[in-house]
Amino acid sequence: MATSFLPFHVPDIDEDEIQAAVEILRSGWLTTGAKVGQFEADFASYVGCQHAVAVNSGTAALHLALDAVGVREGDEVLVPTMTFAASAEVVLYFKAKPVLVDCRGDTMNIDPDQIEKAITDKTKAIMPVHIGGQPCDMDRILEIARVYHLKVIEDAAHALPACYRGSMVGTIGDITCFSFYATKTITTGEGGMATTEHPEWAERMRIMSLHGISRDAWKRYTAEGSWYYEILYPGYKYNLTDVAAALGIQQLKKCDRFWEQRQRCAAWYNAGFNDVPEVDVPYVAPGVQHAWHLYVIQLNLERLRINRNRFFELLRQENIGTSVHFIPLHLHPYYRDAFGYRPADFPTASAVFERIISLPIYPKLTAADVQRVIDTVRALVKQHRR
Repeated sequence: MATSFLPFHVPDIDEDEIQAAVEILRSGWLTTGAKVGQFEADFASYVGCQHAVAVNSGTAALHLALDAVGVREGDEVLVPTMTFAASAEVVLYFKAKPVLVDCRGDTMNIDPDQIEKAITDKTKAIMPVHIGGQPCDMDRILEIARVYHLKVIEDAAHALPACYRGSMVGTIGDITCFSFYATKTITTGEGGMATTEHPEWAERMRIMSLHGISRDAWKRYTAEGSWYYEILYPGYKYNLTDVAAALGIQQLKKCDRFWEQRQRCAAWYNAGFNDVPEVDVPYVAPGVQHAWHLYVIQLNLERLRINRNRFFELLRQENIGTSVHFIPLHLHPYYRDAFGYRPADFPTASAVFERIISLPIYPKLTAADVQRVIDTVRALVKQHRR
């Protein structure tokens, strides 16, 4: 057994980010300021959108996006059950109802065939989540949204840089929300961004991200600022700091290189598992660019004598860092108890969950690291196949 632990993720931080952070720390201006504005402008240029609003988490971006499009108490928002807690919990912030929708078995993204069945006269929006960095079937989702006059809020926490039929994720739905958490494709430690083509929604999100006070209120502490400000709405404390933005500016410059390195890792994995029928590699739909935030295999359990949990434990015993993305929301106690959801209500997600394991994929991963994971998975399969 290899003695060194191979982490599930390691952020790619070097002297560029360190020096940028030091520069901000020495400047005396630590919170929201000019660097945040630069990060927003750089991000909008990179994605190709009109407006980008920086906030302190992807969750904050989702919350502000739903507020901007008018989600209110009693409304319903369609959310895939195969996602992280944030996607649905932001709906609950409004005393609205997250209506869960099953996933596809191949991409694990929300199943468009199930969306229309979940729409009621209370439905306000659809929240597609691009699992692992693979864009959802946005043409079908947008078509459904147009027919029923629904807003589309994309949870793109995994999806930078991803493309759908030639369009960058960040320019497709009404508002798109990104995450810069420590494990994401670029990181600011904690942070997020909301992008949109609609100036009124961008303005609303910007105001609500800082207590609902009048725009550019942060300038009141600068030489050209005024002490006077007005509270326009009861807002939130979601602003990003200049320290975080300085990291983001440097990370964004490397986004394409990071993607190329993750794509290379995915290709190595695909080749390494090509002749292993016990392992299904990630399916990539035609016409998309996968961001490869995650590399999720599905175990063919009928070919193995052990379940996913045991397979996971054995990988850990071999010092391979892995994870599971995700435990579907309907299996969590809150959603089960609050809404009466049962595993059988979402058969695809329930079945897929039993089979999935996320393997390490990040820019600092070497060919030798990937080969070690491949060899370990293959050895476990050989040892435990039926």
